[in-house]
Amino acid sequence: MAKTKSDRPGDGLIEMAWDPITRIVGSLGIYTKIDFTEKRVAECYSTSSIFRGYSIFMKGKDPRDAHFITSRICGICGDNHATCSVYNQNMAYGVRPPALGEWIINLGEAAEYMFDHNIFQENLVGVDYCERMVRETNPGVLDLADRTASPGAEAHGYKTIGEIMRALNPLSGEFYREALQVSRYTREMFCLMEGRHVHPSTLYPGGVGTVATIQLFTDYMTRLMKYVEFMKRVVPMHDDLFNFFYEALPGYEEVGRRRVLLGCWGSFNDPEYCDFRYENMANWGRKMFVTPGVVVDGKLVTTSLVDINVGMRILLGSSYYDDWAGKEKFVTHDALGNAIDERHPWNQHTIPQPQRRDFDDKYSWVMSPRWFDGKDHLALDTGGGPIARLWATALAGLVNNDYVQATGHSVVINLPRTMLKPEARFEWTPPKDKQGNWLSNAIERNRARTYFQAYAAASALHFAEQALAEVRAGKTKTWETFKVPQEAASVGFTEAVRGVLSHHMVIRDGKIANYHPYPPTPWNASVRDSYGTPGPYEDAVQNTPIFEENPPETFKGIDIMRAVRSFDPCLPCGVHMYLGGGKTLQKLHTPTAFTGNG
Repeated sequence: MAKTKSDRPGDGLIEMAWDPITRIVGSLGIYTKIDFTEKRVAECYSTSSIFRGYSIFMKGKDPRDAHFITSRICGICGDNHATCSVYNQNMAYGVRPPALGEWIINLGEAAEYMFDHNIFQENLVGVDYCERMVRETNPGVLDLADRTASPGAEAHGYKTIGEIMRALNPLSGEFYREALQVSRYTREMFCLMEGRHVHPSTLYPGGVGTVATIQLFTDYMTRLMKYVEFMKRVVPMHDDLFNFFYEALPGYEEVGRRRVLLGCWGSFNDPEYCDFRYENMANWGRKMFVTPGVVVDGKLVTTSLVDINVGMRILLGSSYYDDWAGKEKFVTHDALGNAIDERHPWNQHTIPQPQRRDFDDKYSWVMSPRWFDGKDHLALDTGGGPIARLWATALAGLVNNDYVQATGHSVVINLPRTMLKPEARFEWTPPKDKQGNWLSNAIERNRARTYFQAYAAASALHFAEQALAEVRAGKTKTWETFKVPQEAASVGFTEAVRGVLSHHMVIRDGKIANYHPYPPTPWNASVRDSYGTPGPYEDAVQNTPIFEENPPETFKGIDIMRAVRSFDPCLPCGVHMYLGGGKTLQKLHTPTAFTGNG
């Protein structure tokens, strides 16, 4: 962490930077100015020092290679990219996978949600709330935690909030270590369905190459039921922990708070309805087991993937790229006749322009995706994924099976009896503050992650039952043939672990002419756009109050870190180079070949 006095005379602000942010993937930097008199963050800038060039080198490739290549965008959620790319290709090729293939993909993605959310919640972001961290930043809070009984102790086994915090201590904490074991068998669940984690080896356009047997799904289910039992402890434990912070630190709901602007692109296709035709996309999108939607100020404004697609805009603003205004438009209208904007991913040209970081101009490699509602370019966030997914699904009220029901105002999750615990029922409702205002903040993003782990497990129970029914009926086909067209414009929509994921592709002469993947990172980590609107990280940290008890000299920034990490940041690996003022690289020496003579 770097600390300096602000260069603005008399403003009393202290500049502090955390670059890179720890316990996430990638090179995220957070630069702030903090008013320690008012105990509040005055300004925030989010930066990324990595350049992702997939949109450039995908051009000219065989479309059938797209999912293999794009899964390498990330070593954490590569399967989400592969899945989204396969959905994209299914649309381009006009292929509809067999039902069993789709259930297998759903089971793989459910396992990925369980694996990734668990390891992040307990072993990464959970450290922000552990005893050691609280002792170093808010010793008064820890003292209260040790004296506060846990309301859900009977369910999770920890008598006080202090015991929960100690169980989360890295490496030494009981629950911390247990979560690592859970992450192992949830990864095994994924590998059963798609062969390899995190880059699937049996996932293709048209379905999967997985050999579907009763034994395969039995092996999955034995692990899934262990996870179901685990979640019966985790949900009440996290509710106790997060509710305690509100009680111990009045006003803590303002940490990481921003306007409710949430985007969800939907997840888990229903093969009975999903034919991957763009013309039918709004209808089969609404049949997903996680409902797509845009939530503005707590209200669901659309559940149509067509509306979501048409409204997408990629703005540049403070990012290191040249504008592509006036260049070729690959797509002027979609298959339904809707006009496609120049700023849409289908029409994007990626023109990198490395330069020195300047917070008054350009300061990051992340562009600024926005959703245009016909009036404003909205800086949607994913809330780390789960809060947007649960909010959209709850309000849409479209999901209804034995394990999960969306009521129109909540999501009900039913977990069946397991070896040591009876059946459990959990209900997630869109959060509000004490004044009744809709609430999207650090605590509620983290809470939603816990509930969505239970949601993914419950959904997987339904998918496994459907898959077994197909096998028992003798319908064991998992893949459908296809042909690559000479011309096509296609899109895939799904939810990566951290939120919205789309892949847009244009095919010409049988090759990729344009390809743009948009994962949750650009949405959440976006910078000030062309209209001066800050991105979600920036917006959530600006005006965040400071509750940490340490003075500036020993300040750790835990409230800021909780705000940022609540989004589950993941800036995938890439390469970029900056040579300053036009320096030239020169080869000064050619080494002599080694001859073995010393």
